[in-house]
Amino acid sequence: MANVWVTLDWAGRIGVAALFVKSGVNHIRKRKAMMAYVQSKHVPLAWLDVVGTGVMMLVGSALLVSNWHPHWGAALIILFLVPTAFLMHNYWKESDPMARANQDAHFWKNITIAFALVLYIVQGHLYR
Repeated sequence: MANVWVTLDWAGRIGVAALFVKSGVNHIRKRKAMMAYVQSKHVPLAWLDVVGTGVMMLVGSALLVSNWHPHWGAALIILFLVPTAFLMHNYWKESDPMARANQDAHFWKNITIAFALVLYIVQGHLYR
C-alpha cells in the first residue's frame, strides 16, 4: 500500500508542476505579448513582472517535482498566484459580461490553487 501513496505523491507533484512549467515557459518565451497584457492592467514594471513570475513558476515547479524544499516551491507559486489573481484577474473591474466571467474564473482558479498549495504546506508540517 505504501507504494500507492508514493506513486500518488509523485503524480500529484508532477501534475501540479506541469501547469506552472507550461505557464513559466510561456511567460518567458511570449514575454512581449504577456508584457502588453500586464501593461493593459496598469501594473508597473511589466518586463520584470513577466520574466520574474515566469522564473518563480519554473523554480517553484522544480522544487516541487524534485522534492527538494517542496514547501518553498509551493510558497513561490503561491506568491505568484495571489497577487496575479488581484492584479491581473480583477473581474470586478470588467464591464463586459463575457470578460467579467472569464476573469472571475481565472481569479478563483488562482485563489483555489493557492489555498490547495497552502494545504500541501500545512500537511507537510503536521505529519512529519
